[in-house]
Amino acid sequence: MTTMSRGLTAPFALARYRDGESGRLGLVSGDRIRKLTPEDLGSADLNTFLASPDWDRLAARATQDGDWMPLGDVTLTAPVQPRQVLQAGANYREHVIELVAAGLTNNTDRTPEEARAFAADMMDERAANGEPYFFIGLPTAVVGDDVPLTLPAYSDVHDWELELAIVIGREAFRVSRDEAMDHVAGYTIVNDITTRDLVFRKDMKEIGTDWYRSKNAPGFLPTGPFLVPATAVDGGHLGVTLDLNGQRMQTGNTDDLLFDIPALISHASQNMPLLPGDLLLTGSPPGNGQHWRRFLRDGDIMTGSIEGLGTQVVRCVAEATA
Repeated sequence: MTTMSRGLTAPFALARYRDGESGRLGLVSGDRIRKLTPEDLGSADLNTFLASPDWDRLAARATQDGDWMPLGDVTLTAPVQPRQVLQAGANYREHVIELVAAGLTNNTDRTPEEARAFAADMMDERAANGEPYFFIGLPTAVVGDDVPLTLPAYSDVHDWELELAIVIGREAFRVSRDEAMDHVAGYTIVNDITTRDLVFRKDMKEIGTDWYRSKNAPGFLPTGPFLVPATAVDGGHLGVTLDLNGQRMQTGNTDDLLFDIPALISHASQNMPLLPGDLLLTGSPPGNGQHWRRFLRDGDIMTGSIEGLGTQVVRCVAEATA
C-alpha cells in the first residue's frame, strides 16, 4: 500500500475528484487518475453506466496512455451519487453477540459464558429464520473524506461505524437471493456516523428509534474514496478496520455478516426498487465508540480501510458556536 494509491489494490476503480466547485468522474489505476468523459463511459453519466456497467471497456482504458494525473495531485470526493441510501443494522454476528451477552450478564443471573452461549443461539436462529433490519439514510449526508466531519454541538456522543457499502447496478425489484448478485455494480467504504443519545426517543419511548436525527446530520456518511468493481473483489470476505488517531478500534470481516450480501439485496428489494448507484450499507463490525466509551472529539482522525477498497481518512472538527 502506498500513500498515493490510498490503499487501492484493485487493477482499476472509479473515483470523483474536485475540479473547481464541481466534481469530475475519474478512472484510477495504481497511483494515477484520468478524467472519464461520457464517451469514455459509453453512458451519459455514472448512474446510467452502473445500470449496465461495461467494466471491460474501462479496464482497457486503464492500460492506455492518456492525460493521466498523479493521484496525489487531486482532491478525491465521494465516488457515488446515490438517489437512495439503505442501511442494515445489527448485522455482524460477533458484534451483536457481544452486545446481547453484555446486556444479559448485567440484567440476569447468567454467567458471562452462559450469556454468550444464549446470545449465540439467538443470532443463529435469527440468521436461519429472521430477516435483515433496514432503515433509510439521506443521500445528502453522503460526502467524501475531503470534507471534515463537523461534530454537531447538540451532543458529545458522536460515534463511528465503518461499513462495506454495496453499490447497486441494474435496478433490483423483488429479486431472489440467487438473482441478487447480478444487481451489484461494485463496492465502496462508508463510515456511518451516529449520535448515540438521539437514537432512542425519550419523549415517547413507544416510538422507538429515531434514525433521522441520530444519523443524518451534514456529512454523517463519509464515503469512498473509490468505487471498486464487483468483479475485482469478493464482498463476502473482506477485512474491515478503523483506527482512531492511530489506535485500532474496529476489526472485522464481512464473512461474519448475519445476512450476507445476496440476502440483504433480496430482502431490501422486496419493498422498493433499488436504483443504479444506490448505496446499501451492510452493518458495522465490533469496536465502535459506544463499546470503548470513547466518542469523537475535535481534532480526531479516523482512518478506515476495507480490504481491496482502499482507505478513507476523516478529520473531525467541532461545530462553531456563537
